Amino acid sequence: MPGPVFIEGDRIDLHVIEESDAETIQQLVNQPAIRQDLGMTTPVALHDEEEWITSDDEGTTLLIGLDGEPVGTIGIDDPGTWGTANSRYDLDPEHWGNGYTSEALHLLAQYACGERRVAKLTGDVYATNDASAGVMESVGFVQEGRRRKEAFVDGERIDVLRYGLLAEEYEAPE
Repeated sequence: MPGPVFIEGDRIDLHVIEESDAETIQQLVNQPAIRQDLGMTTPVALHDEEEWITSDDEGTTLLIGLDGEPVGTIGIDDPGTWGTANSRYDLDPEHWGNGYTSEALHLLAQYACGERRVAKLTGDVYATNDASAGVMESVGFVQEGRRRKEAFVDGERIDVLRYGLLAEEYEAPE
């Protein structure tokens, strides 16, 4: 069961991650479809997730909750000196195609640009992942570049697309 609601959405909520969520996150990130999209090449043990949750990370990661059940994670890295924060997300494949990730990214963008005063959000997407590119674009991210043959996925080198969203360009949904 996820921790308290940190950001409330229309269909999903973003929750604080608790140590008790380690097993749920471990099971999520070890799924082949997820770990591949995250660029993870080694298995994640339960103690690794527990250590990650309790680490002194400068970023913010939240659980995506659907009807009180965790279905994914979303977060930003520390914005650093320049006020630029990289965004990242994953969602259980059982829930792909329902707009939950887009809603979660909108909520994260509102939080990052409004409360955290982030000037720019970025995100990287495999060029082969049209769905994730669609999520970025639905929130207002613009493709800013292409890193040729940057990643190794399914036995081949593929391009990685760089997306960016300036805080002054972001428009929250009505």
